[in-house]
Amino acid sequence: MADFFLLELMKTVFITGASSGIGAALAKTYAAQGASLGLVARRREALEQLRLSLPHPERHRVYALDVTDHAALAAAAADFMQAAGPVQVVIANAGISVGTLTEYSGDLAVFERVLQTNLIATVATFAPFIAAMKEIAQQQPCRLVGIASVAGIRGLPGAEAYSASKAAVISYCESLRLELKPSGIRVVTLTPGYIDTPMTQINRYAMPFLMPAEKFAAGAVRTIQAGASYRVIPWQMGVLAKLLRLLPNVIYDFAFARAPRKSRAPQPGAQE
Repeated sequence: MADFFLLELMKTVFITGASSGIGAALAKTYAAQGASLGLVARRREALEQLRLSLPHPERHRVYALDVTDHAALAAAAADFMQAAGPVQVVIANAGISVGTLTEYSGDLAVFERVLQTNLIATVATFAPFIAAMKEIAQQQPCRLVGIASVAGIRGLPGAEAYSASKAAVISYCESLRLELKPSGIRVVTLTPGYIDTPMTQINRYAMPFLMPAEKFAAGAVRTIQAGASYRVIPWQMGVLAKLLRLLPNVIYDFAFARAPRKSRAPQPGAQE
């Protein structure tokens, strides 16, 4: 009975960063519940493989583009709305993670790319859908979902760009949630801990409470359905994140100044 209710609740879902990791796991979860999907990522072949692996592949549309191309993203949104009708869930999941150090001038371009992908593209993903959502939000559940990270709760050494971008996503979604509350559109901030995806598989350090992407997706979909404003998944990481937030700076600095760092790279890491 619960699965039938969820199928009726969320019929149309638009997901960026859908070709792998969290995005692909979310796509599989929603498709299994009967939703029609708009799937966005840079790799067309990977998107097509995903679409063909889903139940009723004819219901789903793929859009091979970079989310920093705002015109292409808006065109994809318009095409999906025309094909699928009113969109109930939009998930801004595309993101990149790479080590950055402010002292290196060459990393400035990497900073810009990370912020453009993780923050500005979240805005560009939501924007085309808001007007149409406002028309239906009093009759149908509508969700805008931003994917943040526990790295945005407290800054991590060597991850200035990533931590800053995800902290900004959390604050942006909070502002948007308040702005859209009267309309009936709910803004959901999902804050993953360590999730087993291509993005984390390159990490060369221990990752506490590492969770399979499929398990994360199941919890995320329940959270989105409930319209919760903010959720850290897994919950154990949520408890740890709250404790870290409460630590005085002197203790946090002592504990994390020597924390392991993500490797720097000439170009940003994988976009999911």
